[in-house]
Amino acid sequence: MHQLTYNLSYWERETFLNNIDVAVIGAGLVGLSAAIEIRRLNPRLQVAVFERGTLPIGASTRNAGFACFGSMTELLDDAEEDGEDEVLSVVDLRWRGLQALRSLIGDEALDFQQHGGYEMFTDDDDEVYTRCLEQMPHWNERMQRITGHPEVYRKTDERIASFGFQNIRHLIHNQAEGQVHTGRMMQAFIKRAEAEGVRLFFGAGIAHLEDSNQGVLLQSSFGWSILVPRVLVAVNGFAQQLLPGLEVTPARNQVLITRPIPDLQLEGCFHYDRGYYYFRNIDNRILLGGGRNLALQEETTSQFGNNELIRSALVRLLKTVICPNCTADVDYWWSGILGLGPVRRPLIRRTGPNTVVAVRLSGMGVAIGALVGQEGARLTLA
Repeated sequence: MHQLTYNLSYWERETFLNNIDVAVIGAGLVGLSAAIEIRRLNPRLQVAVFERGTLPIGASTRNAGFACFGSMTELLDDAEEDGEDEVLSVVDLRWRGLQALRSLIGDEALDFQQHGGYEMFTDDDDEVYTRCLEQMPHWNERMQRITGHPEVYRKTDERIASFGFQNIRHLIHNQAEGQVHTGRMMQAFIKRAEAEGVRLFFGAGIAHLEDSNQGVLLQSSFGWSILVPRVLVAVNGFAQQLLPGLEVTPARNQVLITRPIPDLQLEGCFHYDRGYYYFRNIDNRILLGGGRNLALQEETTSQFGNNELIRSALVRLLKTVICPNCTADVDYWWSGILGLGPVRRPLIRRTGPNTVVAVRLSGMGVAIGALVGQEGARLTLA
């Protein structure tokens, strides 16, 4: 299909696109948090958000809705690679970020529920499970200083039977984990941004930007261009499309949701196989995603689409481990794009005299997105 191109009329330039002080590219959690924060810091500034999708596509409306606090095996793996102090610094960022999100949007609008999370272990995981148990008292002590919870992690093998899992030998409960309804979350963000006077342009992708002493020239995917004084780029996994060379690698995740399952007993967020798979109950359906480790090269992409190898593995996990004794038919699939990098910390920095990026959420968007957006906003105005 031929891409529509056109020139802006005088009326369009002088009304919709006139007097923009700050342009935010990306209407996800980070972009809208940033736009709201800019208006809060300086209500006189005119802020516009440009989003290429008719909805905030990418990750903000396409994830599993986990609060993303972090499982035991994730902590141990990251500590080996980055060191314990760096891991705890990121955990603190996640915890503060979640509180910032809840304060900004409200638990009711988020449909926030803190049922906790569960990490699942099979017989093949005995070594890593034993390591988790040995390290648990130490990590609980460190976590209490951040969260106030005296026992963030504890073993809960007694819950296995009630959940109906097959071939699962151990569970570790993470009481700091929570879940949100990301669709309602983003609806609430859009309403809040509009109430703050932010201009929202959906279906208006920015294909190129050029920063200079005169400002930032934004070229849309429709061919027209505008010049704005300042820009904040908040497109996460798509960042290299606008700013080649950034240390942000796109990563695609496959996700399914089942048809409603009568008397579904699942409650909370679940991680399987060192967090490579994740699932939860939403409206008596199982939402299940992950498996990117089965095809890392193929899934290092910013293109939406399917991967049959991964989809087959997800269905097999659903039928044989998660819900072996019930009818769990897939209703439909989707994919989402993450932004990863060489370290777990987000990338928030100035890339030009008038351009700031706030990207690379590393799969922790629900937890840290609001804080990343707010920090990006402050740097944009600095």
